Amino acid sequence: MNNHILETEKKRYMERTPKSQALQREAEKFLPGGSSRTTAYFDPYPHFIEKGMGKYIYDVDGNKYLDLMINATSLILGHSHPEIAIAVQEQSILGLAFSGPTESQISLAKILCDRIPSVDTIRFTNSGTEATMMAIRAAREFTGRRKIVKVEGGYHGAHEYVAVSVYSSEKDNSGEPKATPEYSKQPKTVTDDVIVIKYNDINATDKVLRQHCQDIACVIIEPVVSNFGYLPANLDFLTRLRRVTAETGIILIFDEVQSFRLSPGGAQELLGVIPDMTCLGKIIGGGLAIGAFGGREDIMNLFDPTQEVTPISHAGTFNANPVTMRAGEVVMNHLTQDVYDRMNSMGGVLRNKLGATFDELEIPIQVTGIGSLFGLHFTESNISNYDDVLSADLDKKAMFFLGMLNEGILMQTGIAGSLNVLSTDADVDRIVNTVRKVAQRSQ
Repeated sequence: MNNHILETEKKRYMERTPKSQALQREAEKFLPGGSSRTTAYFDPYPHFIEKGMGKYIYDVDGNKYLDLMINATSLILGHSHPEIAIAVQEQSILGLAFSGPTESQISLAKILCDRIPSVDTIRFTNSGTEATMMAIRAAREFTGRRKIVKVEGGYHGAHEYVAVSVYSSEKDNSGEPKATPEYSKQPKTVTDDVIVIKYNDINATDKVLRQHCQDIACVIIEPVVSNFGYLPANLDFLTRLRRVTAETGIILIFDEVQSFRLSPGGAQELLGVIPDMTCLGKIIGGGLAIGAFGGREDIMNLFDPTQEVTPISHAGTFNANPVTMRAGEVVMNHLTQDVYDRMNSMGGVLRNKLGATFDELEIPIQVTGIGSLFGLHFTESNISNYDDVLSADLDKKAMFFLGMLNEGILMQTGIAGSLNVLSTDADVDRIVNTVRKVAQRSQ
């Protein structure tokens, strides 16, 4: 791609966002790079948001955007949903957080346990990072084993044992992925206890799990990998993974922090593969900070404080706070089967139309996704694993992200996004037409 095209999009963006530029300079005085969230930053600087209403956000310069990022897929009912606002207001008058439990945690926990096939009981946290950390801790305690297995390129939060081979990747002498630290001083003891597998590689995964089964506590995996443009796992791969882990006593953990939006019971219900434990976040908090982990009762009993000895302590000042619990209950009650079916159908139409548009323009691209999720990859390679994702043209991604933003549509910087309950057929057509317009000026 001609770098001139990217620079033109940057220039146009900067002309539209002078107040954001000024705020970025101010923010840099007090925050490293002006940011507390790496995924919210992009070059030349992020647009600062003033408000969100429904399916749109508005920046401080008065620009309006159709929001397909929707805060990393978490706002499935859109921004500022009136029933969530009322629930938050009502609870804030009663109290924001207490040192004891409230009835609201029972209500949300019951909904989630009833809906998710793998979840007998559940505990709440304040982030997906905490949820995956505690699930791994439970798997280690339950099995008496130390090592964990994760997918190359898979993201499961920021704690040490999953911050391995996420954005950095190395291969061993046989060409298989090996545990790669994500920062230079990460302790070697961390990578020694992490085995990295290639997504969708059935035979290699089977071999690794059986060979090291006496040392492996768990496999943690997204059944739909967010970093890969929401690529669902091949069903044969997931089915074999479930069979091997069951045969070897390895705990299978599904990270459904993002894929839970696919059906009432998440991707596991949609794909028909049931793990031992599930990690949640995003949509279950109604736009407030949340995470959760749950699973088989015999595993979750490790956290039971009514026992004489509780094997694993799990604290958190804001765990299951009533404001988040009530907001989350509003969301879950809105998500009926009909709502999921409508969003997923619309997502299928969007992916098909995007693929047809790029075929017509003779631009090599791969469209990934499932349900209401989608991703675009500027590459001729079919997307099956992290190596395929890395083959995409990063300059084109940067240009495309800014180009869409300049046309009033916000996507994720990795050129992925999600629909929500407020999305319409007209929105799908607008997205497709805007993609066509931006793609044409990239040629």
